[in-house]
Amino acid sequence: MTSAYESMKAIVVIPTYNERENLKKLADSIRRQNLPLDILFVDDNSPDGTGRLAEELAAADPRIKALHRPKKQGLGRAYLDGFRWVLENGYDVILQMDADLSHDPNTLPDFLEKIKDHDAVFGSRYYKGVRVYNWSFKRLLLSKLSNEFIRLMLRIESTDTTTAFKCFRKEVLESIRWRKLRGRQNAFLIDLVYKVIKSGFKTTEIPFVFKERETGESKMQFRVALESLLMVARLMFANKRQLRRNRKKLSQA
Repeated sequence: MTSAYESMKAIVVIPTYNERENLKKLADSIRRQNLPLDILFVDDNSPDGTGRLAEELAAADPRIKALHRPKKQGLGRAYLDGFRWVLENGYDVILQMDADLSHDPNTLPDFLEKIKDHDAVFGSRYYKGVRVYNWSFKRLLLSKLSNEFIRLMLRIESTDTTTAFKCFRKEVLESIRWRKLRGRQNAFLIDLVYKVIKSGFKTTEIPFVFKERETGESKMQFRVALESLLMVARLMFANKRQLRRNRKKLSQA
């Protein structure tokens, strides 16, 4: 463990729903990084017993925490409840990642290294190349083009807005009014990245290798893509409205 990490009280927030088969593997992989990093599993009352396993892991290791929600309410709400818990418990650095083993825990040290000099660090499957495995060409092309569309339409420097592999200083979440973030799935991630960048925080991207889940069921659905498209439109409209207000103020000055 390096001294650069010792002053950080850091935690990784991991929403779960029916991830019992992956939970212990993921926890073990994170702990093998030998980082000063706690783990918070946010479970949506999974019928497969994921929440019970999270409690068992927490009982065996004080670095692991379990937060239970009464029902499945979407990725966005899970992160909001997770953010609330970690801020109330005094964490300085908040990471987030998926529970399906698609996000490589070997990248976690890179996040903690970069966050020393940045306010937010975004993991990217498409930063300086493509690092995606076990996807069809059609799905990969759709994801890549979707993220490029988001980048161009919202005028933000982010090559992969829709991945959940990210890291923030607590000041970022405290400043962007995170409780008002919208969206159930990828739309939430788009809204989060957009608000962080537009708020003027110092951000950067790091590459990571994405591997499609080997067990369980993918959460990607048509309505997720539709919600993301509507979120982009909403943010574009809000941005144009703000520009009009700014011009009006300047003309009246």
